[in-house]
Amino acid sequence: MVRGLIGPREAPRIWDRHLLNCAAVAERIPSGATVLDVGSGAGLPGLVLAIARPDLTVTLIEPLARRTSFLIEVVERLGLAKSVRVFRGRADEAASGSSGRDPISGDVVTARAVAPLDRLAGWSLPLAVRGGRLLALKGSSAAAEIEEHAEVVARLGGGEPTVQLCGVGVIDPPTTVVEIVRERMVGPPRPAAKKRARGGRARRG
Repeated sequence: MVRGLIGPREAPRIWDRHLLNCAAVAERIPSGATVLDVGSGAGLPGLVLAIARPDLTVTLIEPLARRTSFLIEVVERLGLAKSVRVFRGRADEAASGSSGRDPISGDVVTARAVAPLDRLAGWSLPLAVRGGRLLALKGSSAAAEIEEHAEVVARLGGGEPTVQLCGVGVIDPPTTVVEIVRERMVGPPRPAAKKRARGGRARRG
């Protein structure tokens, strides 16, 4: 709250609504996986997963300086520097290396409350290795987003999105996750062809 990373109404329910909600996703991540957390913000779910699962290697991807400063501070204070790194930049910069750093990729890409599924898949799937997966923490809109954006996901190289409930019998309600496997490696979209001026080129006199 002091850092402005969560709303003032969220403080009383930060444990169950945020921390446990994120920790439940660990059951969908294989042992020893490399995890990239897109739009990490306050470290949800990336930092939580790193604490709950010391076997994971986690990269927190966040473009805003104020948030990355917080993430770096927490990583240092909790002694997580060996398994957690902070990448300041956008997901597309991390995937392409356009920021001057080497491109990065991982077995699992996570995201929570970042964007609708079509845009999120466009940013996140390029970060996953082939056969890797996107785990997008969603709410009640999960099924509707899948129905609306499944075609876009397929064009981006993703498999059929599925809804997974994590933490069943442990937390109430369980965490709703949209899971997408990256089935194909798809290059960047081609730029649109330039339209000719109306009437074609003018003939020389």
